[in-house]
Amino acid sequence: MANLKEVRNRISSVSSTQQITKAMKMVSAAKLKRATNAIVQLRPYANKLKELLANLSQSLEDGSSPYLQEREPVRVLVVVVTSNRGLAGAFNANAIKTANNLIAEKYSKQLLAGNVSIIAIGKKSQEYYQRRKYNVIGNNNDLYLDLNFENTSKITESIMKGFVNGDFDRVELVYNHFRNAAVQYLIAEQLLPVPKPEKQEQVKTANVDYILEPSQEEIVEQLIPKNIKIQLYRAVLDSNASEHGARMTAMDKATENAGDLLKALKLSYNQARQAAITTELTEIVSGAAALSS
Repeated sequence: MANLKEVRNRISSVSSTQQITKAMKMVSAAKLKRATNAIVQLRPYANKLKELLANLSQSLEDGSSPYLQEREPVRVLVVVVTSNRGLAGAFNANAIKTANNLIAEKYSKQLLAGNVSIIAIGKKSQEYYQRRKYNVIGNNNDLYLDLNFENTSKITESIMKGFVNGDFDRVELVYNHFRNAAVQYLIAEQLLPVPKPEKQEQVKTANVDYILEPSQEEIVEQLIPKNIKIQLYRAVLDSNASEHGARMTAMDKATENAGDLLKALKLSYNQARQAAITTELTEIVSGAAALSS
């Protein structure tokens, strides 16, 4: 009977867990809807701004803007966007792994020299890199409490200031790109200096004729900082939507697994209960037979 009690306790525990995972799935689904709307609304603007800037900056020299200056990457800053909470499958682990691979492949010398710094957006990456004694700059875990362009711009402005002052020669950005609730894929891209458009992009934008007022230089001077802020904001919104999608998928799978485990436990419980009843009947029959003899 002790075995039956143990199985009953496990059934009760798994049932409670299943209720929690089901509730978390519903909460994530509601948050995912809002997060998806935010990133879907921003993407056309961010993409068009990037395309416009690529077209205008083709004829500009590298020194025309401090954010276009290519330097030897002696000091590198990696911006890693994760979440504040777990229970989202491999969402956070994959972002951190991608950042680590990027550092190992492109900036191993800088890492050995202690010239790799981290800006972590999200508690999971903050804690990971602090435990491993990386140079983690600032604390941005409260960003998700009020996620908007203004708050994200404060982080971007500090990054831009550090680049202009020479604290960083290159800034890389790692985040999860949201495709749908079940699919998120990792992006590692250069944020600063602003990368020049590739040949295909140059051909694509070469035929666009803009009427510029004021001058091209003045427009680009205003557009480049705005574009940098928009690109980081887009990355954070992408990551936010990806987090809720990953958590919803993980909780759905956990709920399904709990259901399968409950079936197996109930079957085991019924088998053990039947065996106990059979044993008791056998003992009663054996005792009656012994008395009658």
